[in-house]
Amino acid sequence: MRLNSLALRLFFSATTWIALILLVTGVVLSSLYRAAVERAFDRRLGVYLRSLVADVATPEENAGKFPQSIGEPLFDLPLSGWYWQVTRVDVPTPDVRSSRSLWDAPLPHLTDPSTTPGGARAGYVEGPEGQELRIVERTIDLGEEGRFLVAVAGDAAEIEEETRSFDGALLVTFGILAVVLLLTTTFQVRFGLAPLKRISESLAAIRGGGAERLEGAFPVEIALLARETNALLDANREIVTRARTHVGNLAHALKTPISVMLNEAAAHGADPFALKVREQTEIMRDQVARHLERARLAARVAVIGTVTDVRKVVTALARTMEKIHHHRNIAIDVDAPEGARFRGEQQDLEEMIGNLVDNACKWAQSRVAIEVLTQRLDPNDDRRIVHILVDDDGPGLSPQQREQVARRGRRLDETKPGSGLGLSIVVELASLYGGGLTLGTAPIGGLRAELLLPAA
Repeated sequence: MRLNSLALRLFFSATTWIALILLVTGVVLSSLYRAAVERAFDRRLGVYLRSLVADVATPEENAGKFPQSIGEPLFDLPLSGWYWQVTRVDVPTPDVRSSRSLWDAPLPHLTDPSTTPGGARAGYVEGPEGQELRIVERTIDLGEEGRFLVAVAGDAAEIEEETRSFDGALLVTFGILAVVLLLTTTFQVRFGLAPLKRISESLAAIRGGGAERLEGAFPVEIALLARETNALLDANREIVTRARTHVGNLAHALKTPISVMLNEAAAHGADPFALKVREQTEIMRDQVARHLERARLAARVAVIGTVTDVRKVVTALARTMEKIHHHRNIAIDVDAPEGARFRGEQQDLEEMIGNLVDNACKWAQSRVAIEVLTQRLDPNDDRRIVHILVDDDGPGLSPQQREQVARRGRRLDETKPGSGLGLSIVVELASLYGGGLTLGTAPIGGLRAELLLPAA
């Protein structure tokens, strides 16, 4: 699930960057194209402007008709959007000549012009019909013959149409490009993360007990990770093996001195000093045994990938306990589904369930029930637990008694066999695996022991 989330984040991140890059590129290309269309349009208007300037500068040559050299029919078509206007500005009353297309309407002047390469000014104005015009104008000074403002304007709709046509083609092209890039990104994310998915599945198999190492060929970029992971697993097993060896050596090393001390103290009979030595030595032996057992259990718990079939263990223990307590005719009912698996060592599970079932058989009247459930504590968490219920139809325990029996060595009835260590061992083992043991009232009348352990 985490790998899928990573793939989704990578995909959405790549998609966002692709969309942003295409958007910025599209805006830049559209702006550049519009500027190019405007320059081409201005050059066209500039040709007409130079013709008018030439006619204004040689009035003797066009005495019959003004202008002589434009030759564009649109300037004769009323309100066509193509206009020219020549205004003499050095006289009190401006003398205005204009194209027929203006239809006696004035041509506005530029208020915020930009300069073209030829020295003329260019910009946009509103025409007689409210349409937007692209206008180019130039002031010429003929000395004694006067000072004139020459302007030529064309319908800016041509610029807009050219730009819209380009934007449409750009949109289609970038749309196709976006689809191709998204497909390419999807392919790269899917197949690029495939080795990581294999590693994730292999680690899950190791954690679940289905494998011991990462197997298979990986790309060069991932192979180092796989090798280091396998090295870590090997180091973990080696550490656990060394810990078990040290625990065993320590147990043997302490066993003999403690036994000697007990024997020497026992040889002095009822001597007060000897009694005190025996008392303290027995406490020391119990404490050493307890902590060595905890160290041994912790070493076993540290092993990665150990899985135990719960149904198999429970069924075998039920048969064994029926034989042990056959003289009391205790019936043991087992309800354990197939596929329930404990993430831990079999001998630890046998020790925990064995203690609980043995305790239940000692106190039961005639019946013990064992039920195994596999469930999730949190719906948002993939981790599961094995829930083991051991019920008996005996006298049960009060809340105060339940608290006492879980303590190490506490026994409520000295007539029953045992050392009083069973439930405390179960509590310690369960806590080492991240689980726990709780005691309550069984539906069949006696004590209920609920054991929670991690599931594979």
